[in-house]
Amino acid sequence: MNMLIFIIAGLLVHCVFLASIFDIYFTSPLVHGMTPQRTPLPPPAKRLVLFVADGLRADTLYELDDNGTPQAPYLRNIIEYKGSWGVSHTHVPTESRPGHVALIAGFYEDVSAVAKGWKENPVEFDSVFNESKYTWSWGSPDILPMFAKGASGDHVYTYCYTAEKEDFGAQDATKLDTWVFDHVKNFFQAARSNQTLFSKINEEKVVLFLHLLGIDTNGHAHRPNSREYKDNIRKVDEGINDIVSMLEDFYGNDGKTAFILTSDHGMTDWGSHGAGHPSETLTPLIAWGAGVNYPQKVTSQFFEDDFLKEWKLEKWKRLDVNQADIAPLMASLIGVPFPLNSVGILPLDYLNNSAHFKAESIFTNAVQILEQFKIKMTQKKETTLSFLFTPFQLLSDTEQINILRKARSYIHQEKYHEAVSLCKTLISLALEGLSYYHTYDRLFLGISVVMGFVGWTSYVILLIVKTHTGLTRSTHDKASTVLLLYGFAAIGVLIAFFLLIQTCPWTYYIYCLLPVPVWYAVVKEFRVIQDLASLVLVFPLGQSIGFLLAGALGIEILVFSFFYRSTLTFGLIAFAGWPLITRLWTQAKVTTLSWTLLCLLLAMFPLMPVVGREPNISLVTVAGLVILLISSLSLACLCKIKNKYVPKKDLTILLFQMLSIALSTYVVNSTHSSLHHKQGLPVINQIISWTTLASSLFVPLLSPTFFFQRLLSILLSLMSPYLLLSTGYEALFPLVLSGLMFSWIYMEKEVLQHYGDSLKPKLAVLNFSYTTDITQFRQLHLDDIRRSFFFVFFIVTAFFGTGNIASVNSFDPTSIYCFLTVFNPFVMGSLLVWKIVIPFVLVSCAFEAVQVTTQLSSKSLFLIVLVISDIMALHFFFLVKDYGSWLDIGTSTCQRRSWRIW
Repeated sequence: MNMLIFIIAGLLVHCVFLASIFDIYFTSPLVHGMTPQRTPLPPPAKRLVLFVADGLRADTLYELDDNGTPQAPYLRNIIEYKGSWGVSHTHVPTESRPGHVALIAGFYEDVSAVAKGWKENPVEFDSVFNESKYTWSWGSPDILPMFAKGASGDHVYTYCYTAEKEDFGAQDATKLDTWVFDHVKNFFQAARSNQTLFSKINEEKVVLFLHLLGIDTNGHAHRPNSREYKDNIRKVDEGINDIVSMLEDFYGNDGKTAFILTSDHGMTDWGSHGAGHPSETLTPLIAWGAGVNYPQKVTSQFFEDDFLKEWKLEKWKRLDVNQADIAPLMASLIGVPFPLNSVGILPLDYLNNSAHFKAESIFTNAVQILEQFKIKMTQKKETTLSFLFTPFQLLSDTEQINILRKARSYIHQEKYHEAVSLCKTLISLALEGLSYYHTYDRLFLGISVVMGFVGWTSYVILLIVKTHTGLTRSTHDKASTVLLLYGFAAIGVLIAFFLLIQTCPWTYYIYCLLPVPVWYAVVKEFRVIQDLASLVLVFPLGQSIGFLLAGALGIEILVFSFFYRSTLTFGLIAFAGWPLITRLWTQAKVTTLSWTLLCLLLAMFPLMPVVGREPNISLVTVAGLVILLISSLSLACLCKIKNKYVPKKDLTILLFQMLSIALSTYVVNSTHSSLHHKQGLPVINQIISWTTLASSLFVPLLSPTFFFQRLLSILLSLMSPYLLLSTGYEALFPLVLSGLMFSWIYMEKEVLQHYGDSLKPKLAVLNFSYTTDITQFRQLHLDDIRRSFFFVFFIVTAFFGTGNIASVNSFDPTSIYCFLTVFNPFVMGSLLVWKIVIPFVLVSCAFEAVQVTTQLSSKSLFLIVLVISDIMALHFFFLVKDYGSWLDIGTSTCQRRSWRIW
């Protein structure tokens, strides 16, 4: 097959495989067409005030300080004398957008929504704000607009500060919350003299939403255990006290205002969130005012955690909820329809109302969730042949009717407790049924994708054997090929007809039809398969089994390392002993010693903590000084090699790179010192950082193309931005990795010399710009599989050596402060991605050098790497998760993403 056609086909196949993850695992769970459901009885409140303290941890709010004083005295008083409290258990990923969607819309947004960021609705959904008569909101421009944009009509009003105010390096981030409180006060002051506005805010079903971002900003900048974070909590407590007093005065103490304070997510001790640590998933919930239960004193209560004693709240009943349960609670308090897409279960213990009201409310909640189940079932039934459709057995149409009738009968008979219990059972079954129909086609699509995946990998293996080993000499039988073509074409037509009569989406055609041409290409090479089978049969059985077991073990180690980084340490220790097994140490003692020491040194990094580390700028400084020392020694060696003369251009480039490293080291120290003293990010440091980043992309292209000089130039250029993006020990990682890559190149050359396959040209005279004579390329050996495995292992080590690329939670947010401190998720994410890519580039360059020195075509090694990575990807296809933290989800999908770079 022509190489260009192969590349296009490979890209197409892998793009389809990558897209299949989102179609199979990450489709939106939302359905439309439901009828709004509201409680038929009068609500207890006319208006609701929702305070969301972004990034507020439950333990930090509820705990007492060293003097026994509450962190938030006013809210503590609410807990003890006026309202109900508990812990809201958030779902992962613990990010702002999913958290607010769960709070206000009542459902857990699918993770694919992150592709749209925090500023746009990827799908339309209903919310408490949309169902309200009027909603006024104040706060962050990253949160408020998404609920206003999705609302029907013009009744959701937003007041946002500018994005530039969200500055992690600001002197005082509490100003974000002060801005909200001040603007709310000004708003109500203006309403007294504006009759139109006054009339609107005195209507029923009004929501006031105060989004308080200061706590989250201070947590990222200073950590949750810092004085700044806790001072911000006190400021919020005082601000809430002022707002409550102002509202009670404005509404004449009519007792018709309900208040809820909660958070979208918590935060780890190191100032990040996104994963599932209790510090991230446990958020406070305090409710008081109209329709909310008063404090309930208890003698004892049991929870799996020991927080009650720590918080000194064991005497007050703790009412825990899931985060999505807050949306139906708000809807019930002010009497608006439950959000159509809500899966929250109304927490009745928070309601201070009659048993009749509670029964009617939970009945409405059950009907609202059942409506979603019915729509989902109808949609799936319409796209499946009747004899193939398997309904959800636990909730048939008859069962639905029986439960609803029985629950309504209980309410009429004033058997409210029985009605509530039955409605909760119905809700549980409906939610289970929703999940059943949402994943209905998962097995069918998974089998189709796996067939295509296995077929593609099989074809690549046959291509390697046919064109790069010289093991087969078979030719195609044209008559058999034509017959196969007609046969597979008929299969494709049958599959397309089957999908057509079921009115399946167009993507199903791609996933189901793609295996047809792929397997046609495999079966067409049946002569090669015969030759390969014959060779395997004559090969010693013991060696064949040993080779297969070694290959399987190696791939499983790579897969295992995605979940347990310490696996990389064991692998590197094994690599350190490789020269002893092959007896290479007898012919190249210095090279072997350097390889062994560097393997052992690199093996230390996966054992170090991924997250939770405190910044240690002194280690970044050490890394900068070491690379300056290395570059100075390299300059001296070049002068010695070239008889004390180095071309002016080469010298200028090297000195420029050394200057960039020196400046980067200075900027890191200067920036962190400035932020520590709350003086913000110096503009000159920001300019130097962005200039250094830009120059690192093209300066290596200007360097000499000789082996040593080009690789050194790449290292020096990439180290400058890496230093700027480092906060601790990870700054040393590229240095050790690069040292090992240089040793690897020399080791591979010694291996060829050991087996008599190399003419031993000097590495110093190798030039990457020379046109390679393809007639000098040799055929593949079994040892080339080992080389390819080394490359894949080093790539995985580059990704996971200092952090987990699958989760943004694994990175210290302060690592991008040399470039910007104002919140910008896409720029910040891009910088973190570049930090990840730098070690990858170093390994890839080393692999190219190995290919040149071992006299192999890049195509042959590429195909072996492709097979290894595709086998790994097949593992991960079955391990993909559509739930959990960014770490859980990302670990399960990043393998399939990573190798698509090829």
